[in-house]
Formats: sequence, C-alpha cells, structure tokens
Amino acid sequence: MGSSYFYLEFLLAWLSLLKNSGFHNPAIFALEYTLVPDQSYPVQLQQTISGYNHVLSIIKNPSKICVSGDSAGATLILSLLLYLGSEDAGWKVDQALGRKKLELPGMAVLISPWVTLISKKDRNTTSDYLDTSNLHNYARQYAASETCISDPLVSPGNCKDLKWWRNSSPSSGFFISYGSEEVFAPQIRDLTKLLSDAGVRVKVQEERAGIHAWPVAALFLSSTQEERQKGLKMIVGEIFSHLKG
Repeated sequence: MGSSYFYLEFLLAWLSLLKNSGFHNPAIFALEYTLVPDQSYPVQLQQTISGYNHVLSIIKNPSKICVSGDSAGATLILSLLLYLGSEDAGWKVDQALGRKKLELPGMAVLISPWVTLISKKDRNTTSDYLDTSNLHNYARQYAASETCISDPLVSPGNCKDLKWWRNSSPSSGFFISYGSEEVFAPQIRDLTKLLSDAGVRVKVQEERAGIHAWPVAALFLSSTQEERQKGLKMIVGEIFSHLKG
C-alpha cells in the first residue's frame, strides 16, 4: 500500500489518457518516498524536493511540469510548493539539501489532500474508509514532535499567510479533486477558500457522495471503463486546458 507499484495501473492509465488528449510526449515521474515509521519529517520532504529537482534537470522548463499527489502525497506537494515559495524554509530541510532556489512548476493537481495533519474539523463519516484517530496517530509519527506538527512545511493547512501562498502557487494554478463524504472535505474547502482569497487560480471538483481519493479508488473498484476512468479523464482535461491551452 502506498508504493509506486500499488499505483502502477493508475499511472499507466493516466499516461495513456495524456497521450490521447493531445500531449505528444508525456512522462510520469513517480516518487518512492520513505513511509512512517521508518522515517519522519523532514526526510520525506527532502526526498520530494530532490525528486522535483531531478525532473527539473530533465525537463528544463518548469512551466511544462505538473506536480500531483493524493492524500499524504498531496500533503508533500503542498509542502514542496510552500518550500519553493519561501525565503527561509527552515534549517531542518536545508541542512541535508543546501538551499538552492528552484522555480515553481506550471500546475498542481491535488487529489483529496491531507491539508492539516491534525484538524478539529476531521470527523469520521458513514461513507469514508478513513479513520480520524488513526490519521492523527500517523500524523504524530510523521511530525515526530508536537511542536513540529504546527510547522506549515509539515502541515500546510497551518499556513494562513496569503502572500506565502501566492508566492508558492504554480503559474497555472491548482486543480483539486475530492469527495463530499470524505473525512478531509471540510479542511479541503478551507484550503480552496484560502487560495481564492490569495488571488490564486484554483478549480475544484467535489464529487457528490465521493469518498477519499475517489479517482484512485474508482479505477480499482468500479465495474465499467467509463466509471473507472471518470476521475482521471477529468484531471487530464484540466491539465490539458492549463498547460496546453
């Protein structure tokens, strides 16, 4: 669970749809970051920054890059963007990497982002498969300390600085997809409002009665090809309109 191999069918379907949409030479880079409890912050963020730096070294033009993730992967994408947009990202992250100014990507696609690692708005629902108590335990394992968990680079929803979000936002903005019935729905709505208030381009798709990471879950659980690819097709359409339009 959570490995790039687990997502292989999803990623291959995504690549195929990108080709069919009109991209001549699309490529997907999947980051295999270390999970808790084997490592905690800042290791995963350092790995994310290194992965992004690797992609930049190949593509050269950051406007052609779309960064994406679901759930905790989307958390790391938000942390990456805040890191890229900050003047002082903190010694823990820079200690291993050395401060190197990297340009922002062209777009970010977030699937059910875990915006704030421990939020009072997290509530179990009758539909979603996530459990709030377990999530908060994982969050503490990742943060490794109670003081660290309030850091926006650990828990991006703790950043309320509109200027920081403006400086951290991709040139073509965000596309955020989530389910109306998932545990994270309230905090995702808060993030959407925060980005809008900051003047950032953001488009949201809230799937009615949808659960956590529904575009991923649908690919494995739905019975028809149309249902299985619905979420991915929507994402690919947004990427095309933002990066090719």
